[in-house]
Amino acid sequence: MKTEFLQRCVELAEEALARGDAPFGSVLVGADSDVLHEDGNRETSANDPTAHPELALAQWAAANLSPEARAGATVYTSGEHCPMCAAAHAWVGLGAIVYAASGAQLAQWRESWGLPAPPVRALGITDVAPGTPVTGPVPPFDERMRAIHHRASR
Repeated sequence: MKTEFLQRCVELAEEALARGDAPFGSVLVGADSDVLHEDGNRETSANDPTAHPELALAQWAAANLSPEARAGATVYTSGEHCPMCAAAHAWVGLGAIVYAASGAQLAQWRESWGLPAPPVRALGITDVAPGTPVTGPVPPFDERMRAIHHRASR
């Protein structure tokens, strides 16, 4: 695990928030540690509630990488994949996932701030994609994401 990729995910989440989107960002890293693609959340700016960066990376990988390259790639992300994104990740055959903050953490934070529950229940990645190697949450990036999500909640 390389923390500079999680740092970039936090930056992409900040950029998404500045754009008016929910604060999520993801980076697709090849087996050779080269950044292949990155994206931030665009649900609001694209007027598409499915415009998650993890889904965008899976779609990009399907269109641009061989099955072998996809299997050797790692997705670094600011937040644990939602069920939709975890399924896309598995269907495309991407490798490992490293996330800063978990879906359970985000749900707990949102509840503590009096925010409504999201329309889809948070499930762990391995509940949706059981063969996917997962690392997370990763301190101190999880606490950094907590602060960013708290700003977004106001």
